[in-house]
Parts: sequence; structure tokens; C-alpha cells
Amino acid sequence: MNDHYALGIDIGGTSTEYGLVSQDGDIIYEKDVPTKDFPEPQQLIDAIHADLLKEGYIDTILGIGIGAPNGNYFTGHIEYAPNLLWKGIIPLAEMFEAKFHKPTILTNDANAAAMGEMIFGNARDLKDFVSITLGTGVGSGVVVNGEMVYGHDGFAGEYGHIRIIPNGRLCGCTRRGCLETYCSSTGVVRSISELDSENKSISALLQMEKPSAKDVFDWADRGDLFAKEIVEFTAETLGSALADYACFSSPKAYVLFGGIAQHGGDFATKVKHYMEENLLIIFKNKIEIRVSYLHDKNAAVLGSAAQLFWNALKK
Repeated sequence: MNDHYALGIDIGGTSTEYGLVSQDGDIIYEKDVPTKDFPEPQQLIDAIHADLLKEGYIDTILGIGIGAPNGNYFTGHIEYAPNLLWKGIIPLAEMFEAKFHKPTILTNDANAAAMGEMIFGNARDLKDFVSITLGTGVGSGVVVNGEMVYGHDGFAGEYGHIRIIPNGRLCGCTRRGCLETYCSSTGVVRSISELDSENKSISALLQMEKPSAKDVFDWADRGDLFAKEIVEFTAETLGSALADYACFSSPKAYVLFGGIAQHGGDFATKVKHYMEENLLIIFKNKIEIRVSYLHDKNAAVLGSAAQLFWNALKK
């Protein structure tokens, strides 16, 4: 295994990150590119191959693990991903194998992040947990008894698309009221214009041309009352949803990952408060809210690469 690595790829709605990962979880080379720069998936595949060839890493690759929205572990296809330009069914694992001539595993991006947490991150001591990725959308990877839950068709664990508010905000999946329309980074930005508040008109957020979710949290830290309301609303919405989802798998912990989670323990504490407030009594005071400490690395890159190592180890 010396000087041989898994290529881990995390395809997101905004950017695609990839890196070469050792069995110990060390990322020895990584890069990110804007996903929208590649209208066709083959263009992205060709660009990654060209970069790794130029850097001299092609011959060090043992195999490829990919995390992608609506990635189906069983088929190797991306299927109708709402946050990607690529529409329909994309046989992505097959396309990477054809270009790289290496075994390729594709899974949902949130499942990849969960795998990264279980092998390298803040869930190494857990066999029952759910990874919640708060990014462009909201993803979730469900682990029960140390095994990823895929369901019969590979799409189990789409917590971000469980509808929490009847006839609520329009989602990219074409339905209304999905969790990710409220608790993703894009959902936080939508709250700036869609959340009613008497403090709205005096908020610094309204003076910004294109405020981001980070801006909301930063201004909340500075005491902006409307920004603080948005943070509280987001935490309450997420915490209440996680209370309901506990009934499915009774996790020992939820592990929060992504830009919103990176803001620190204060947000996680708020989520924990609202989760406890809404939990069924048999689950109260049993479920932790943890924050990933893989933020300085890419959990999905680590996780998609780990899929390759994990499967090899189990064999």
C-alpha cells in the first residue's frame, strides 16, 4: 500500500473537491474546482484525469471513491440530482472506470461524509449515528450497527427531503417544505428575504448585495438582531426535525458537518436544546449533537476514498 492511494471525489452543487487519500486518512494531494464549470460530467472526469496525470499521481491510484448528490451505491449512477446541472441518470462510476481503468465506487455524498466520520472523524467510537451535512443542501448518512443504511434501491436516508412544513418553501426537488430549504446554507440565505421580523429593516444583512450564510452567522455574533433570529430559527427547525428523525434509527449521536456546523459549539448547543425540547420521552437525554472535526480536511473526500479501503478490509 506504500505510495498507493485511493482517489476520493466529492461532487457538490457548488464545487467538486478531490484528493489522494492514504489508508490512515492522510490527504497527500487535493484540489477543488467549480462544478458549474463542467456542463457535462465527462468534462469533469477529463479535467481530474489531466490534473493527476500532470502531477504524476495516476500510477499511484488503487481505486476511486465518489460521493455525489443522489449517488446510488448499487448502480453507480447519479439519479436526478436537483442541485447539479447534470440532469437525468448519469452512469458516473462506469464513466470514471472507462477513463482511469481503476475500480470505482459511487455513493451519496452524505453517505461518504458519514463513512469519513466513522473511520477518520468524530464517530470513530460510534456504531449508531447519523451524519448531517449542512451545505448547499442538507444530506444525511445513516449508520446502524456499524453498517451504512442504503435501503432496497440505494436512496435511504434522504433527511434533507423530508417535508417539515406543509406547502412551505419550494425545493429544488420540485416539492415544498423540505428541510434543506430551511437549514442548508441556501436555506439560511432564503430566510433573509422570507422570514418576517420587526428587526428586519434595520439589519445589516439588508444592506449587503449578496449576503451568505456565513454573513448571517457573523452578524449574529456582532449582535445584529435579525441575524440572531435567523440563526435561532435555523437551529430550532433543525433541532425539531432531528427529534422526529430519532424515531427511525435511535442514534447515539448526530454529527453535524458543513459550513453552518463549522460556526462552532453555540449553534450545536441550540440544535441540541430544540431537539431535546421535541424528543419523544424515551429518547430524551440519550442523543448527542457532535460537530465534525474533519472540517480542516474534506470528510466526503475521505469518506468516498474510505469506501474503497473499508470494502477491501471487510473482504
